[in-house]
Amino acid sequence: MSLRFPSEVVVERFLPTVRAMLARALDERGLTQEEIADRLGVSQAAVSGYLRGADLEERFASDERLQSTVATIADGFAADTMDGYEALGELLAVIREFEDRGPICAVHEEEMPALEGLGCDLCVRGLDEGALAERDALAAVRRAARRLATAPGIATHVPNVGTNVGTAVPDAADETDVAAVPGRLQAVGSRVVVPAQPEFGVSRRVAGAILAAMAVEPETRGALNLATSESLLATARERGHEPLAFDADYENRGERLRERFCERGTVPRVAYHEGAFGVEPVTYVFGETATEAADLAMALIGDS
Repeated sequence: MSLRFPSEVVVERFLPTVRAMLARALDERGLTQEEIADRLGVSQAAVSGYLRGADLEERFASDERLQSTVATIADGFAADTMDGYEALGELLAVIREFEDRGPICAVHEEEMPALEGLGCDLCVRGLDEGALAERDALAAVRRAARRLATAPGIATHVPNVGTNVGTAVPDAADETDVAAVPGRLQAVGSRVVVPAQPEFGVSRRVAGAILAAMAVEPETRGALNLATSESLLATARERGHEPLAFDADYENRGERLRERFCERGTVPRVAYHEGAFGVEPVTYVFGETATEAADLAMALIGDS
């Protein structure tokens, strides 16, 4: 595992790009290389290199926020109406924006793969409990999706609307607190395709089922949906998981599920509906996390 700090990205990738952009902007405004070097705090040889065509990090250089800031600073330096303190403030504001799910984050994830797909915002929030809970939820969904994509037989149980798999953070209040896969997992022939890395707030149905479960059992924070089939339900019964039937109505499905869970006094591992007009039959498999739900789903499919 490589340990890279975002400050290293700033020093090694952002700063050279900004200096090159400023050098070229000041050159266009008629400043000499010596004057440019004095403004930027670098050698004249460095300025010469910037003007000859130093490599730029395109994700920074093409960003309109940085382009606008560079133009503002260059105008201020050229007119002698801005000093280094003010220029530094302008650039630090851009860095803060870029560190908040922006281009610096993108480069940092590339250079530290352990951050990929975690929706990392350590630069903004620090290592608080909420950030750790979100990271764990995203990681659980990513593991579950990977397992489902490689497990045999899953594709035949993916409904036409697709399969989603989710995990909520503890004390989740609404769908934005549930991590799932944007676009859902889709069956392509005998394969299951995962279209994107997990994110929060991208699921309605699975998220609604998870929130309904958490209202009765807060520790049940994971679920996924499959196509309802007699073989799947029969296997669940054989394994001691009595499926719970519920109404397929779309308008208040979460409320209906919650009512059924309350009537039962517990959240079943398997709940299903048999569809309705325009509504495909769907089965939900629950677990404490998305990974646990996926493991149970794979076991049921493997035995059916």
